Amino acid sequence: MAGIMPFGLKIAIISRVFRKKMDEKASAMGLTYVQLRVLGSVSRLEEAGWGEIHQNDLEEIEHVTHPAMTKLLQKLEKKGFVECVPSSIDRRYKKITSTEKSSGIHKMILAQDKEVFDDLCRNFTQEQKLALLQMTDILLKNIDSEVF
Repeated sequence: MAGIMPFGLKIAIISRVFRKKMDEKASAMGLTYVQLRVLGSVSRLEEAGWGEIHQNDLEEIEHVTHPAMTKLLQKLEKKGFVECVPSSIDRRYKKITSTEKSSGIHKMILAQDKEVFDDLCRNFTQEQKLALLQMTDILLKNIDSEVF
């Protein structure tokens, strides 16, 4: 049956299953997968040496709207995972930083992501896994290069 399914439906099913498995892992921390992804982005940018991380940076990385990111950050701040303080560079923006509770969390997320990926690809050869990752990178590059 999977062979006759449209590509979009296949991707949607894979996305839902992947998200469900990651949501289960995130729930152990009292978070959703989306919240965990945002924390991972903050943690990753901090480790990369970004001076200040602003909400608009996260909106672009996560491909979400300003109102959606505002709600996400408010929830994460309330739960003690991030701090949002006025930027020292531009007072119109808030600087977003990890708290001790979430510092370096991107490493844990990468491990969980790999665990779920490996589970979903359990019948793949290493070459097939690598090819899949390479093809999805090309798809993402195509998406990022589109002008809407």
